[in-house]
Amino acid sequence: MSSTKAVKASKFAIIKQHICEKIESGDWSQHSKVPSENELAELFSVSRMTARRALQELTEQGLLVRTQGAGTFVATFKSQSSLLEIRNIADEIADRGHKHHANQLVLKSVNVSDEIAILLNIKPNQAIFYSEILHFENNEAIQLEQRYVNSKLVPNYLMQNFTEITPHEYLSHEAPLTEATHEIEAVLANESISKLLAINTQQPCLQVKRRTWSKQGVVSVAILTSPGNKYRLGSHLVF
Repeated sequence: MSSTKAVKASKFAIIKQHICEKIESGDWSQHSKVPSENELAELFSVSRMTARRALQELTEQGLLVRTQGAGTFVATFKSQSSLLEIRNIADEIADRGHKHHANQLVLKSVNVSDEIAILLNIKPNQAIFYSEILHFENNEAIQLEQRYVNSKLVPNYLMQNFTEITPHEYLSHEAPLTEATHEIEAVLANESISKLLAINTQQPCLQVKRRTWSKQGVVSVAILTSPGNKYRLGSHLVF
């Protein structure tokens, strides 16, 4: 029994080492597609679960990025989290001498999708917390914050009033931030988001996907969408 476990552990470590060596050698450049769970399982003669664990842990470490329906890819080598300071949007707005307020649109428990389960490092179909907060700067919609929260790490999340405190403030107090990753891209918002931000559907938006950790594990996954002509990341840069 113990011998079987040792073999599994060894195979699991070998898969991770193989992937890391491919990346470090330059054989797999950033954004290259990584072999699937089935391909790795066949290549190393292990179960699909063992291969999945290797991919998931490397994803949590920021070396890989997993996209539902598309596969697993080598992450950008220089994580944007090393360049960006995590700030509270209310503080950013106040620093500009402007007034912040927020509308709490959604605050509820939901069953997690496979993609979010992987990002939060929890079991599929486990109940998590979900919030949608619309942030305003001087009464103008500036950012839609959609956030998925690990309910086990922050059990009182649904009891908060996020018109009085931002989710960032609350989570920083309840589960102090130890690590974060960012994905930043230009997108066209869908009709419902465009309506909330008071923009047309052809106007580009800046979208930040942020995953944050505390000492206990992954705390939340946030999708922050802002009109491209009203918001920029320059004030976040650390020189």
